[in-house]
Amino acid sequence: MYSSLPFSLSFLSLMAFGTLFSISSSYWLGIWAGLEINLIGFLPLLVYQKTMSESESAVKYFIIQAMGSSLLMFGSLLIYSLFFTWEIFDYTDKWVTGFMIISMGLMMKMGVFPFYFWLPSVMAGLSWFSCLLLATWQKVAPLFLMVSFLDGGLMYWIIILFCLLSVGSSFVGGFGGMNQTQLRALVAYSSIGHLGWMLFAILHSSWSMKVYLSIYILISFCIFTGLWYSNLSAVKTLNSSLSNTLSMSSIMIMFLSLGGLPPMLGFISKWIVISSSTALTLWGFLMLLVVGSVMSLFYYLSLIFSLFLSSFKNKKTINKTFFKAAPVVVFGLFLNIFGGVLLFFGDFLWMY
Repeated sequence: MYSSLPFSLSFLSLMAFGTLFSISSSYWLGIWAGLEINLIGFLPLLVYQKTMSESESAVKYFIIQAMGSSLLMFGSLLIYSLFFTWEIFDYTDKWVTGFMIISMGLMMKMGVFPFYFWLPSVMAGLSWFSCLLLATWQKVAPLFLMVSFLDGGLMYWIIILFCLLSVGSSFVGGFGGMNQTQLRALVAYSSIGHLGWMLFAILHSSWSMKVYLSIYILISFCIFTGLWYSNLSAVKTLNSSLSNTLSMSSIMIMFLSLGGLPPMLGFISKWIVISSSTALTLWGFLMLLVVGSVMSLFYYLSLIFSLFLSSFKNKKTINKTFFKAAPVVVFGLFLNIFGGVLLFFGDFLWMY
């Protein structure tokens, strides 16, 4: 689909360059420039099919990103007016105001609570390939930038505030996904819930956040590829489109892994965050994160049970289109089932 776009590789390269330029910069001006380069490369990919829904989603996304960039620039200018430097690391009482404004801009770009309102509506009008990029690659630069200044010595009230935001994201991801009829909105709310876990992981271990993000990208790649080749959009068409046992089972397993069902790969990422946060006295927030994750797993289980019940009423025929993604499906099944077990034992042996 995207191979026919003449400059698609150029736009993807520009998007990747903007992300790498942003996370490798030590100055807020360079960070802002990298994020804008990333936006310039990503916007043309959103409107490739030139449909009305894609154009609407692209305009919404551009407005939100412009607001986030404005907050980031305003916060960095505020820091510059106080210290006459574009450096990131300067933890003082005067720095806190600029830090909070910059954090608001980055969280708005990602879709973290309470700036999550745009993500489901934007993702609902995009193609699956654009949804994959929006849910994965577009989160890399803001998350790594937050790692760069959340690793320092923060005030206790700032840590509590970020814990509340992570718990809020987890609950929004749990409640928002219930009774959803559109698959794109469903995975959008799931993305918000996972952002809550990654934001919580940043506070105590940047390593656990990077592992969580890597696992989330791998699982999302397998799920979005399967949904892309199946050309699915609504929950009610899931059973009729997945017209063979292999395709339905593979999508189910990957959804369960994304929801965090033990002992799959998605659960191991959460287990790594839990095990690495034992040194902190934040068990209350951690339990609330688990409750939000259980709510997300609940609507995935409800979806799968409905598929199983309806599959007995319909005879299945082979869907040859789905088998174009057979290598990715097999890789995703192996990764989600056996990868979680291997990572669990590896983490267990590493601790002991």
